[in-house]
Amino acid sequence: MVESYVTRTYGGLPRYLVLNAGRFLSPRWWHTTRFTRHLITDAASINDEELEALLGYEWRSRLTAGWLIGVDRRERFRTRIGDLLLASEVCYSGGAYCFALARFGTHADAEILTAYLDRYLPRTDLHYDQPAALGALLRLDALLGTRQADRFTEPDGLWDEWIKGVGRLGYPACTPAEQRRWTDLACDFANGWTLP
Repeated sequence: MVESYVTRTYGGLPRYLVLNAGRFLSPRWWHTTRFTRHLITDAASINDEELEALLGYEWRSRLTAGWLIGVDRRERFRTRIGDLLLASEVCYSGGAYCFALARFGTHADAEILTAYLDRYLPRTDLHYDQPAALGALLRLDALLGTRQADRFTEPDGLWDEWIKGVGRLGYPACTPAEQRRWTDLACDFANGWTLP
């Protein structure tokens, strides 16, 4: 199962690395069409038991499962994805969970992202998935006509304090607009290849 969904290669790179780097979002990457077709097909064909098994493995499998869930908009995984995001047990997979929540596009998803940011933005010593969570929340605010991200992005608010803190750890600064743009790019790309 891991070989079929997680480590299948494209241009010499395993799927999980292509997903993590967002390489498939570039029209210049030669394997984008093939990669995307396989991703869409696998997202539609993988069963819930297989997804649950992938969510129980290490970060590569969890990252891939998050993308497959998001691409196919399997909202029945909302609670599981939310629990995994809030637990932040492994690296890299949280961005895939945020992508899935952004794809689901409901108030319940915005609440999960808000809970995550409430928990992890005050931790200026941790660089986890705060950027991906903020980008997803900003997208949902635009879709839902809400303003839940405002309290995080106000001047000298939690986002600015977090950026200063992780900047001292050597992480580059990123703006809320950049994070929203990245989320929009991933979701709009998925929207272009899947049925609404």
